[in-house]
Amino acid sequence: MSNQRFDAIKLIDQRQVRKFDLPQDERGNELKVSEYFGANTFNLLSQKDKLPKDVFQKLQATVHTGKKLDADVANTIAHLIKEWAIEHGVTHFCHWFQPQTGSTAEKHDAFLTIEDGKPFEKFSGSQLIQSEPDASSFPSGGMRTTFEARGYTAWDPSSPIFIMESTNGKTMCIPSVFISYHGDALDEKAPLLRSMEVLNKNALELLHTIGEKNAKRVVPTVGVEQEYFLVDRAFFNLRPDLVMSGRTLVGGQPPRGQQLEDHYFGSIPPRVLAYMQEVEFELYKLGMPAKTRHNEVAPMQFEMAPIFEEANVAADHNQLAMEVMRRVATRHGFANILHEKPFAGVNGSGKHNNWSMAVTTDHGEENLLEPGKTPHENLRFLLMLAATMKGVMRHSGLMRAAIAYPGNDHRLGANEAPPAIISVFLGQQLNDICNKIEAGTNIEQNPEAAVISLGVSKIPSVSKDNTDRNRTSPFAFTGNKFEFRAVGSSMPISFPMTVVNAAVAEAIGEVTESLKKRVKAGKKLDVAILEVVKETIVETRNVRFEGNNYSDDWVREAERRGLPNLKRAPEAIEQVLTPASKKLFTGLNILSDAEIHSRHHVMLERYVKKLSIEGEMLASMIDTMIVPAVLKEQTATATAIRAITEVARSTDVSEQTARLTAVTQGLNELLTKRKDLTAHLARVGKLEHETDKAHALANEVLPLMNQIRAVSDRLEDVVSDEYWTLPKYREMLFLA
Repeated sequence: MSNQRFDAIKLIDQRQVRKFDLPQDERGNELKVSEYFGANTFNLLSQKDKLPKDVFQKLQATVHTGKKLDADVANTIAHLIKEWAIEHGVTHFCHWFQPQTGSTAEKHDAFLTIEDGKPFEKFSGSQLIQSEPDASSFPSGGMRTTFEARGYTAWDPSSPIFIMESTNGKTMCIPSVFISYHGDALDEKAPLLRSMEVLNKNALELLHTIGEKNAKRVVPTVGVEQEYFLVDRAFFNLRPDLVMSGRTLVGGQPPRGQQLEDHYFGSIPPRVLAYMQEVEFELYKLGMPAKTRHNEVAPMQFEMAPIFEEANVAADHNQLAMEVMRRVATRHGFANILHEKPFAGVNGSGKHNNWSMAVTTDHGEENLLEPGKTPHENLRFLLMLAATMKGVMRHSGLMRAAIAYPGNDHRLGANEAPPAIISVFLGQQLNDICNKIEAGTNIEQNPEAAVISLGVSKIPSVSKDNTDRNRTSPFAFTGNKFEFRAVGSSMPISFPMTVVNAAVAEAIGEVTESLKKRVKAGKKLDVAILEVVKETIVETRNVRFEGNNYSDDWVREAERRGLPNLKRAPEAIEQVLTPASKKLFTGLNILSDAEIHSRHHVMLERYVKKLSIEGEMLASMIDTMIVPAVLKEQTATATAIRAITEVARSTDVSEQTARLTAVTQGLNELLTKRKDLTAHLARVGKLEHETDKAHALANEVLPLMNQIRAVSDRLEDVVSDEYWTLPKYREMLFLA
């Protein structure tokens, strides 16, 4: 009997490792990565090389201070960028932006123009700085309607322009923000840039207050650990649930999963390694500093991590990385799966955001979350550490909302990822220092002695090796940064990082005011700093947790401490509209009240659409793939029993009959629940408000889908292999 699944297995067995060509010099020697890194970007080196010195300086002033470019300078930059692009074979350009869809968007325009019948290439300053896509066709939470289509993209000069290569040409992409006709942010990036500005402003004020007058600029930095699965494309194409929803809606567990613990950091399969190498090659050309690659815990799960970058560049690069990984996967006969939980029973995928703050001074750049070499540097470190904890403590619910993606609910709190409770892990050494500070020391008499007795002067010994790695913590200090581990693998990082930046910026502002009051009252600076640190540590005691975040004891303890436990996305999303969240966003000019409500609506709408698609897809698979397979098994078993009793005249067919009964009962249960699913989806569709729809899907439809899955998976284990056309877990996770 013909079975596409069996054909796919044969095809996979014949696949070869793909070879691609690396760039070479004139002698035929392969170039070092450093020699072609950023070759397709108009980066700092290209700008210095192509732009006149005064134009370059004005562009850098725009990047670092927000100073507006005048028209003549913009035209000069545009002309030289066009010449650079044409040298690289580019014919088109686009403003590349991040609408609230979870992916990127672009509209390509040719450099070609015609005047007086003469064709030539042209690119003006106005085309560089601004474009006008249709704003009504993107999620806006009601801020744009079909008849109010005007929206603008505006160049973000702090993120390098890059060239995307395709089979038949090249396009120059201009990283941009996306705003409405009235200036409302319609994208993920504009709020991120605003949050970076306010963090810079507040952090500089704090640094200047503690005497660091040479501090010039503070930026949040992020290093993104991107996890993903690979599935052979022959299997992927036979799984409509993976194609349409990014995760398997049914699938029986194989005898072997990840229990042997042999995949994590194991030998990378040859086809996968070739894929990783080509992904890195493409990313290097785009100026993304990919650093680490390895097997993850689950079979066919992997990770790629870059060197940290400024937050907005890291956000752009992560979006680029996901796109490149998807494209390159096709060349290697794979499908790249970025969903947070594509396979039940094995670990899901996350995207750890390693967040810190860097200050530029006359002497270079310093990490503000890096313990220093002097007591003063460590007091600065403790101030920043305490302010970060204060921000997390106050806005833990909003941080949970920022990671409220439909797929993320499947992994949070499932003993494979941090729970939905947001807490902070410091490690034993730092936690002990905080406890000593909280317990109190006579700071007034001798601040220097207090610094020493508290262990503050010795904080340089807190290295990455001395800070334990609590994999269960959602927000863990790891030596010189905080690792936000609860972010989902398919998510853009912009909104989670916007929330972290905003929460910390607000806390830094309050810490600065408290410090100024003490100094104004006549306190010595070091005394004032330690008092503020102590006050903040006491205030944030409840958000610190050093134990096992997976345990039920922690859930009960977190409730006692007053920490929110928002298990499902719809209830988490409501945190966007709390008075504290609104005050945070509007008070820091990151989001207006209208923009806040818009984002709340878009987040709910996304959840509703994704779960509705999953429900409809599951119903379709039951009708067209699972029920037909079970009917064949039912018929074959009944025919065999009849043959045995009639031809062989056997009287003992009890086991065969029991098998037929089990199949029949399972099929009846499946059909009944499938009917219920259709009724529930229809009822949800009639609800008026997105909030009601989201809660109904989370509380009624999703549990029903899980029940249907359990019945289907039970049937998969008894239906003959030749009748089951859906690729199985044992094949997708172990054949590459």
